[in-house]
Amino acid sequence: MSSALLYALVAALGNVAGALAVTRRAARELALIEHFVAFGAGFMLAVALVELLPEAFARSGRAAPGLVLAGYLAVHLTQHTLTPHFHFGEETHAVNRVAGTSALVGLLLHTFFDGVAIASAFLVRPALGVMVFIAIFLHKLPEGVTVSSLMLAGGRSGGQAIGAAAMLGGATLAGVVFTDQLSFLVRHGLALSAGVTIYVAASNLVPEFQGKRGWKLPAAFFAGALAFYVTKTLLDRLS
Repeated sequence: MSSALLYALVAALGNVAGALAVTRRAARELALIEHFVAFGAGFMLAVALVELLPEAFARSGRAAPGLVLAGYLAVHLTQHTLTPHFHFGEETHAVNRVAGTSALVGLLLHTFFDGVAIASAFLVRPALGVMVFIAIFLHKLPEGVTVSSLMLAGGRSGGQAIGAAAMLGGATLAGVVFTDQLSFLVRHGLALSAGVTIYVAASNLVPEFQGKRGWKLPAAFFAGALAFYVTKTLLDRLS
């Protein structure tokens, strides 16, 4: 658990780093984070389909397909059904004050399962844990941008915006701790996390750059998938 908790802490700091880029109006960093969205989507989707799903089916057996679906549907429910205004990336228009709070609540479930994914992957093997950590860290930066910019657009202070991002990081750490304590998550956490990861990659991140012109963002997406295979090859050789 100690390794998983340490990696989850680094991932959680990514939420705060994204929030700091927004509150400090760091234009160059925000432009770079936009490319993290595309790159992270490619990496996450590859990890989920190539690594998480096979391991989830091995650990959860016949229950795995339903659990993967449950994870996917749970994120859609909290982020796009119960939450009136949500998209990944910086919010540049004024929004209702409630929008930031509802987005934060919706993201808390997702970030909790980020921690579950890291802990569950380390239970399988360290190399898988590292790959899942990379996938999660890559979307932690835009996640911090999302929640903090919504808070600011709703009239809250910079400190409150950073605090909201820190709460997301805290939920990730809680996911690691609960996975260690609950036998259900030890066995089935990977399947639930696979559904969550597929949703975040395919339904949250990909739509953020699909409609934008130019070749850089699509190239970053494919580069993310390629980077997964390079990372997997290196980790397999080292393990």
